[in-house]
Amino acid sequence: MPEFDLWIIYALAFGAVLLGVQGLYWYFSRTKLENKAINRRLALNERLQSASEVLDKLRRERGLGGGTGLAMFAWLEELVLQTGLRVEPMNLLMLTIGSAIVLFLLFGYLLGYGILAVAFAMISAVAGVYFALRIIRARRITRFGDQFPEALDALVRSLLAGHPFRVALGLVAREMPDPVGTEFGIIADEVAYGLDVATAVDNLVRRVGHEDLPFFAIAVNIQTQTGGNLAEILSGLARLVRNRIKLRLKVRALSSEGRLSAIFLSLAPFILFGLITLISPDYFVSVKDHPVVMPALFAGLALLAIGNVIIYRMVHFKV
Repeated sequence: MPEFDLWIIYALAFGAVLLGVQGLYWYFSRTKLENKAINRRLALNERLQSASEVLDKLRRERGLGGGTGLAMFAWLEELVLQTGLRVEPMNLLMLTIGSAIVLFLLFGYLLGYGILAVAFAMISAVAGVYFALRIIRARRITRFGDQFPEALDALVRSLLAGHPFRVALGLVAREMPDPVGTEFGIIADEVAYGLDVATAVDNLVRRVGHEDLPFFAIAVNIQTQTGGNLAEILSGLARLVRNRIKLRLKVRALSSEGRLSAIFLSLAPFILFGLITLISPDYFVSVKDHPVVMPALFAGLALLAIGNVIIYRMVHFKV
């Protein structure tokens, strides 16, 4: 009987811990969702005094109007702009330099501290930062594309209710989370402070970089110049965007095998190298200084890169 009572105590203690962990998970997940529901523009509205200050703050955070002014760096400024990151150019430069120093220590340990290690470190640091920005940009554009049809539906409902286009933009800015909420809020503020609608929408296309946004810009620009039923046009555009999203998801599902093959084939040599080193640490020591090792290593990495490019072109194509 005492053993049975002890098992009851164990079960109750386990249930209490499980419920406590579940309660903490629900609390933090709900708080995270609530924080996501408030976009950056609304958060700044609570802290700053006027809408002009909010617009100026958002533009400075996104790097608008504060670029280098050099044409050769225009592509980099546009890339950082479309990532949505609140990062200064100097901080980005310091991050690249810091990454290069760390990589120089790594390559110096493997190849010796010389010009070759410096070259590899600089190239790897610049390429790493560039591809990191590309990945962040792609993820933000994907989030915007997922929210874009809902934003168009909200615009259509507001226009059908009789609201002007600027008021409809403000409604989307209040109701939608980031990135759509803040981006449409910037349009509404720019129009409110005197910028014409066509220019504000064209600025949206440049800030976001989503491939469906030019359709929206063309529809709005034609309507502002010649008139027409904008609500009907945007309703048709929302259906078009949803159909394109469905087709992209279908293509992504059909090409998933190729992407997994690329990941596996890319990681297999490194995993094999690590396993062999773990099982037999002295296996590669005897051939480390052989003159054929470095050319063979570079040739293998080059062939691996070429294979990844070919597979990427096979499984990634515009829809």
